[in-house]
Amino acid sequence: MRFMFVGDSMTIGRAGDFTWRYRMWQHLRATLGDGSFEIVGPRSALYDTAGDTPAAQAYADPGFPAPARRHLAGWGEGWQHMAPLIGPAVRESGADVLLVSLGLIDLGFYTKADQTVANTRAFIAAAREARPGIRMVLLPVIPNVRAEEDAPFAAEVARFNELLAKTVADLADAASPILLAARPDAYDIHRDTYDGTHPNASGEHRLAGEFAAVLHQAWGIGGPYRPAADA
Repeated sequence: MRFMFVGDSMTIGRAGDFTWRYRMWQHLRATLGDGSFEIVGPRSALYDTAGDTPAAQAYADPGFPAPARRHLAGWGEGWQHMAPLIGPAVRESGADVLLVSLGLIDLGFYTKADQTVANTRAFIAAAREARPGIRMVLLPVIPNVRAEEDAPFAAEVARFNELLAKTVADLADAASPILLAARPDAYDIHRDTYDGTHPNASGEHRLAGEFAAVLHQAWGIGGPYRPAADA
């Protein structure tokens, strides 16, 4: 089974991070076993904030193997950026499951809720065209410092999350199922992020745990999430 992580800055991570992708890889190893799954995607680097470039390989665990670092995530990239990229990425990698965390950067810098969800639909259509049986788990926009401080932005986030839930229901297809994950249990931006938006170690575990729960409960993939100790 081939998994692809798709996301923005919360998913690519910065130099020195473990990333929630790493936590998810640990979980899949523990529950599925080595050799029974593969992480795929056209990228592998972290974001180098000092150099302002997505070229760092300084993961917090240097033993994180190169093949497991693969992803399709970008600092400052959202649904509108990933919609034209996902088809070729899926086609080339043969991805079976997409684990997607997008939306905050769109609403914050590029598009309102209605256009953002239109880009979401374009993404889903392109992924299905590339691989008709693909499965997807979509994370809604989770709590962040801007939503806490900016009421109009918080309302836009809430509207997008409502539209995203409707989109998932509208596009339900047994041949290519889409699931909507929930806000990670007890996620707290003051405890689970390092700047009000990007996850720290506890936040990484909460994000990975939510994806793991959906995979296990809905499709019987893996098992309950049990955080591994940090390196």
